[in-house]
Amino acid sequence: MIAPDLLSILVCPETHQPVKIADAALVENVNRLIAAGQVTNRGGQKVSAKIDGGLVRQDGKVLYPIRDKLPIMLVDEAILLPS
Repeated sequence: MIAPDLLSILVCPETHQPVKIADAALVENVNRLIAAGQVTNRGGQKVSAKIDGGLVRQDGKVLYPIRDKLPIMLVDEAILLPS
């Protein structure tokens, strides 16, 4: 989905921590919550569109969605993950 050389240079725009590709179980869980109307992004907007994948910040607290094969690396578009 994301070329390894691109993934190696992507970092969280807020903390500059490395990111890794979210596993399928996490993406499935986030999509289930989106379908139930239980997900808002950091900008306060309700997320209504299913994600194709995600990039998880190294600390595991934030997911940057992937839509149409493009990672959305904007702080306001990030989804906070439960601890």
